[in-house]
Amino acid sequence: MARTPRVAIIGGGIGGLAAAVAMHKRGIEVEVYEQSPQLSEIGAGLNMSPNAMKAFRALGLEDAITAIGYESDFQIIRSWNSGRIISRMPRKEVFAAKFGAPHLTMHRADLLDVLARPLPERVFRLGARCTAIETGDTAARARFADGKEFEADIIVGADGIRSVVRESLFGAEAPHFTGCVCWRGLVPYDSVPHDLIGPDSTMYMGPHGHVVHYLVRRGELVNFVAHYDSDAWTEESWTRECDRSELMTTYAGWNEALLRLYQSADKYYKWALYDREPPEHWSRGRATLLGDSAHAMLPYLGQGACMAVEDGYILAAAIARSPDDLSAALATYEQMRMPRTRRTVLGSRERAKVNHMPSRWGRLKRDAAFALRGLIGTDRTAFQADWLYTYDVAAEAPR
Repeated sequence: MARTPRVAIIGGGIGGLAAAVAMHKRGIEVEVYEQSPQLSEIGAGLNMSPNAMKAFRALGLEDAITAIGYESDFQIIRSWNSGRIISRMPRKEVFAAKFGAPHLTMHRADLLDVLARPLPERVFRLGARCTAIETGDTAARARFADGKEFEADIIVGADGIRSVVRESLFGAEAPHFTGCVCWRGLVPYDSVPHDLIGPDSTMYMGPHGHVVHYLVRRGELVNFVAHYDSDAWTEESWTRECDRSELMTTYAGWNEALLRLYQSADKYYKWALYDREPPEHWSRGRATLLGDSAHAMLPYLGQGACMAVEDGYILAAAIARSPDDLSAALATYEQMRMPRTRRTVLGSRERAKVNHMPSRWGRLKRDAAFALRGLIGTDRTAFQADWLYTYDVAAEAPR
């Protein structure tokens, strides 16, 4: 009879918890090590596209996640200054029929709470800051800031873009500053004039930047993220607060609806966007990477968290299929996930160029293409994302 593998996940974010749920449901002994004293997420929104929702369905979490999310009727693209609608693509009407699941927007903290519920308390090790790992052919060992160590059959680095696990395995990396700065904020929907900000997910595309806003927490909050080409800020932290005046100055001349939205927020955060090359390998010995630790990507396809959820499901399935040959399980995991995530990383990079086109003539051609796509396109998504959304981890997972 096969011995139950013991897996340690370093990082209690969305990817780490999704992997833990997938493993727990398959009877794999799993523990989650999180450096914070409690499970928490930054106050921001995110997209869960149909491919991620199908993964949640396979984990038995679709209803709970649908209950915390918001489903927009349309994806709207507008001109940066006039607000003219360039494209109005149906979402709610089309996505479930075409892709087998909806596209939802939600608050990160709400999603983290849903992912934690199926896991017993004994799974969590909070306040555990990993400082290094060592890995071999039959086991891996994690070291923590308090001097403790833990050995497991597999260690999974789900510890984000500044992954300690990745650095232990492959050395320090050198991320590339994209020359783009982002600002974000949350606003109660009822506090924003509805003739300015409607309920549909919306993007304003302009020269050297774009702004998105969408509803989260069942439609109670508006989440906005503003991107602009600038080298005025180079810190990557998502938790650095800033003053409203930065947004108002940067987007002076943009549509009045956006400026009114910015004025409605109480807090503003900024960060610089960095790009990373897709690594050649994720695994070494009995340790591997997952989510942003493995394939940090720019946000322009809305797939960072979605890819992490897919990773967790496939990794759990690979381990459950080969509990007596965990090295083979990790090889299967890499083989199945690396091509798809690499394509998403590179696709997000290309989308950035389209979104921030400086040339007026280039923007006119781009906008015309979006408009035509909505009228005659066979791919009923604003950003030609059929290849992303049709994917179903339950069908693709190793058996």
